[in-house]
Amino acid sequence: MGHNHGHSHGHGHGHSHGSGNKKALFLSFIIITIFMIVEVIGGLVTNSLALLSDAGHMLSDAAALGLSLTAIKLGERKASATNTFGYRRFEIIAASLNGITLIAISLYIFYEAYQRLMDPPEVQSIGMLLISVLGLIVNIIAAAILMKADKDSNLNVRSAFLHVLGDMLGSVGAIVAALLIMFFGWGIADPIASIIVAILIIISGWRVTRESFHVLMEGTPSQIDIQKVKETLQGIPQVEDVHDLHIWSITSEMPMLSCHIVFGGDGSHDAILHQAQKILHDEFGFEHSTLQVENADKGCASPHGTCNY
Repeated sequence: MGHNHGHSHGHGHGHSHGSGNKKALFLSFIIITIFMIVEVIGGLVTNSLALLSDAGHMLSDAAALGLSLTAIKLGERKASATNTFGYRRFEIIAASLNGITLIAISLYIFYEAYQRLMDPPEVQSIGMLLISVLGLIVNIIAAAILMKADKDSNLNVRSAFLHVLGDMLGSVGAIVAALLIMFFGWGIADPIASIIVAILIIISGWRVTRESFHVLMEGTPSQIDIQKVKETLQGIPQVEDVHDLHIWSITSEMPMLSCHIVFGGDGSHDAILHQAQKILHDEFGFEHSTLQVENADKGCASPHGTCNY
């Protein structure tokens, strides 16, 4: 009896979210990419360094959105003998890469701001203001599209949204700086605004990177209380112990669980198994769990004689 396992799978889980996320990322990618091309052409025609540098920021956004979109497309591939959970984990890899990129971008902004503080360049405030307003409008549209996607529970979409949000904050900072330069001649406003935005970006980048690494390290999902899960399972009639409990996630939307449940007395293996699966699904949202139900009289079936925690 100790070798029997129970499985629960949610085949339709997240399909509607997946299509919505893909559409939002694709539309945002198209909008950002088109505006980036317009900025590059405009920068070359007008010989505007401001246009070309802002196009560089847009390029990082387009790359982040493209990476996130690719991750979702890969995640749609079916599981195989070599990848039994499919390719959903690539979404977390994409999120971590986007988070690291956010940190790298903010460090580069710090460097550029330092150079400008040491040697303030001549800034054409009118051109800077026009570019910043256009960039803000484009990023607001892209952010609004991504807001309708599953950014709160999907780490991959959230990382792409933070890229766009970071660029949007950059546009706001540039608008404020351009106005200060226009009306007060404060050239130093440009690097100061950049530093403030860089601080906000690096905080967001660190959070995304930390969360994605937690998933990659098979950490317990932050929204799940492992002690509460254990106590709830132990509350099932005839259950004497729950051990070897492991909770992790393949992606931010796909929590997994495995554990051993020990029962005694006249408890029914199948009844306990089904009740445990229902609790895990209905109360904690587990679409996939693997349970080993053991009779207390026969002990744990581990070949080592004892189970891991």
